[in-house]
Amino acid sequence: MGNFIKHLKRTFIIILLLPLILIFAYIFFEIFGMCVNHISTANQTNKLQNFLEDNITDIELLEIHSETGNTSGMGNHVDRLSEITFSTEMQIDEINDILSGIYDNDDFILNKDENGNYKLKLCTFAPFWDNIEGY
Repeated sequence: MGNFIKHLKRTFIIILLLPLILIFAYIFFEIFGMCVNHISTANQTNKLQNFLEDNITDIELLEIHSETGNTSGMGNHVDRLSEITFSTEMQIDEINDILSGIYDNDDFILNKDENGNYKLKLCTFAPFWDNIEGY
């Protein structure tokens, strides 16, 4: 009888603690996902920077920016946004052809500003795209 009550107490404690354990597991998973998303964004930006430097010989990088979160404001998802402003003598069509070799045309936007500099935006889904950062 003593063993039965002991097991009943343990079962009751586990049942009471289970919601707290699940809440902490969920919070840990969200924090882990946020960290992975930010690391992934930094890697994407570094990869893009290296790709541009390797494929455009006369490139001069002017500004590098990255952001992780819901960049469009539409829907509940997390994006990885990499923005690089640079100057080169290459034409926009040549740069688009180079970028199309490795990135989908829907993932990047290349514009030329009034100063003749190019602004490249690369936006892709983060590994944990449904993370709390997207809300």
